[in-house]
Order: sequence, then structure tokens, then C-alpha cells
Amino acid sequence: MHRQLREEKVFKDPVHNYIHVQDEIIWSLINTTEFQRLRRIRQLGTSYLTFHGAEHSRFSHSLGVYEITRRIISQFEQSKYPDWPRDERLVALCAALLHDLGHGPFSHSIEQAFQMNHEDWTCKILLGDTEVGAVLRRLGDDFPDKVAAVIRKDYDKAIVVNLVSSPLDADRMDYLLRDAYFTGVNYGTIDMDRILRMLRPFQGRVVVKESGMHAVEDYLMSRYQMYWQVYFHPVTRSSEIILRQIFRRAKELYNEGYSFAFLPDPLPGLFNRELTVQEYLLLDEALIQTTFMQWRNDKDKLLSDLCCRFMDRKLYKYVETDSLDKELIEEIRRAFAEVGLNPDYDLEIDFPTDLPYDVFRPDGEFREKQILLLDRQDRLREISEVSDIVRSISGLHRGKFHLYFPDNKLIPMLNKLPQEIADLFQI
Repeated sequence: MHRQLREEKVFKDPVHNYIHVQDEIIWSLINTTEFQRLRRIRQLGTSYLTFHGAEHSRFSHSLGVYEITRRIISQFEQSKYPDWPRDERLVALCAALLHDLGHGPFSHSIEQAFQMNHEDWTCKILLGDTEVGAVLRRLGDDFPDKVAAVIRKDYDKAIVVNLVSSPLDADRMDYLLRDAYFTGVNYGTIDMDRILRMLRPFQGRVVVKESGMHAVEDYLMSRYQMYWQVYFHPVTRSSEIILRQIFRRAKELYNEGYSFAFLPDPLPGLFNRELTVQEYLLLDEALIQTTFMQWRNDKDKLLSDLCCRFMDRKLYKYVETDSLDKELIEEIRRAFAEVGLNPDYDLEIDFPTDLPYDVFRPDGEFREKQILLLDRQDRLREISEVSDIVRSISGLHRGKFHLYFPDNKLIPMLNKLPQEIADLFQI
């Protein structure tokens, strides 16, 4: 059964000023063990090693996404737009609040290392024997399934999915503003109030009034800048590479039957890929960093070195190059091995690419992946058909190749490498 709180609860927030909680169900979800765990997961993974202010958590981001969604819905309801299904309000709010519940420590790095998907874990937590699951079931046995369907993007009311997951959604708006604030950069400062005022529910999805186009252009430009200046920052990529290598080395040792001096639960289950929901929820950044501190002194020299690098921020150096083919990569790996370097761990090649906005293609998924503008005659047009700015930043943006390496190992070996390869690594 759904009840309003007798007195509204308010969180002070540096990005949205205040976050308002009026529903008992939302307040109960925030106070579950599973949601409180998000305080111990950083929103930006290893970016704090590049931008020292980036210590904000998935907890604060999740509250922010909830607040933006709440504001959009209350605006829709106050204006009595007929295209907004009023009985979907709580499903949308719960999905917005809980959309990141399944993130693990250092989010995307651990997902890559162990072939996991945080959305799968989010759904398992919602549908499992958890405090969150019990709270959701107060609204009906099928209510957790509804929220999970929004997160999986297969809910039968596309407009609800649209609010939480689309090219212009509450999730993206919050992380651009929040990540810009905590990293100290200006790129993400979008005019969110203007964008929210321009949103309309129309024909089963959220669209933008045409007069709001310039605010949306600004938002897409901010996203473009944030990806290249913050999310793809080469120093952050270096720390992510070392983190993935630690996980890779630990997994190799575990599979060889190696006897770790320190291996807390649930790491064996993580290496075996046999984690229960309860075990997965034990994973947070405090546990992982404690483990790395212990592994600094491990008798496996490679694992010890990688953990020291990560904890002390002795990251790999990098060089940039415009082109790199498979043949040259193989040559570099062979040359490294010949001088006693380990090409599996002493060389990583990174090639960041980003799709800032997926422009309209007649044969593409028009409605799901596009930002649609609504004109005065109630006609819809995809934004890149109207905006020169959006057209100019759309399509795939490719970065340069980055070659990462431990300089203390490579530099003494440069004179033993073939000249062509040595020249590549001149810092």
C-alpha cells in the first residue's frame, strides 16, 4: 500500500540544492542496506586519482536522478498533460532511485575484469530476497518486476523507460552536473531548469518543445566535452588499466591454486563467477582497497607491484600515436618479450571512442535513441535535422592510440629495443 510521509524529508544537495522525499516507499528504499551500500561505491571509479575532488558516491548520484525524475513528473502532473500515465509515477521514481543499485566497486573496471553487468545485478537485487525487494513488494507482488523491467528497458510503458534511460534522461543530466561539480571543471554546467521546463510527454515518450533546442544543444556539447576531458582522461585510463591488471593477475593466481596470504570473502566467489546476491553485496571499495593494501606485501612480485602502483598512484606513463596496426602491435609485444619485459602486463593499448549523439537514420531505431523536438503544430522532428551544432558533434569521435607502460621498467630497456619501437616510447 502506498502512503505519503506525514512530513516531507529533505536532503541538502550541492547540485540540486534540495532533494525532496514525500513518499513513504522512497524513504524506506533509501534506508535499506542495499541502497546504503552505494555510499561505499564512488560514482567516478578511479577518477579521484586524476581529479582529487571526485570522491562523490553512487548514493548521491542516485538521489540526484530520483530528484530530477520527481521534478519532471510533478511538472507533467501539475500541467495535467494527458499523455503522462499518472499511475506510473511510483514505478518511475523507484526505477530512478534504484537504477545503479547493482554497481560494484570501481564500477566499470570490475565489470570488464569479470564479465559482469551492473544492470543484471540491479535486477537480481530488486527481485531477490533483499530489503529492497521486501519494500517494493509492499506495493504488490508484481511491483519489483515492474521496476526491474524499467531498468532492463523492456517495460511496456516506454515513456517511463524514457525518463530514466534515453539520450536526454534524468541519469545523464545528474551525472553531467554532479561530475562537473566534483571534478571542478565547467563543461557539465547545463541549464537543467530550462531543459526540464521544455520537456513534454507526447505519444508515449518524452520530447522537447522546439523552443528548448538551444538548451539541449548545450547539454549535448557538455556531454561531448565531459567525455573527452574527464571520463576519457588518459591518467584515469591508466589507473583503470592497473586496476584491471590487479584483478586479472589475482584471478590467474587463484585459478593456478595459489595460496593467498589474504583472500577475504566474497573474492573466491568472484573469481569462480559463482556469487550469490548476498555475497555480491559484500563487495564495496573499502573491501577492495583493504585487499590491495594486504596484497602490496604478497610474495607474488607482479601482484605486489601492481597493488603498490594503484595505492600509491605510481601509474603507467603513456605516449600517443595517430595510427597503430595489428602488425606493429605484435612487433612491439615481441620486442618487449625479447628484452625481458612482460607484454601482457607491461604494455596496454587504449583507443577511446565515443558516440556523443546518434543522429537520425531512416533505417535506425528512431524513437528510442533520438531526442525529438515538438513544434507548434505538434509535429516531431529529430534534433540533428534542425540543429547544425548537433549535426557537427554527432557521429563517432575517435581519440588517438595511447600506449601505456611502466616507465621504471621500460626506460632502462629502450636502448635494447629496435630503433623504430624505441622512438615510439620517447616521453
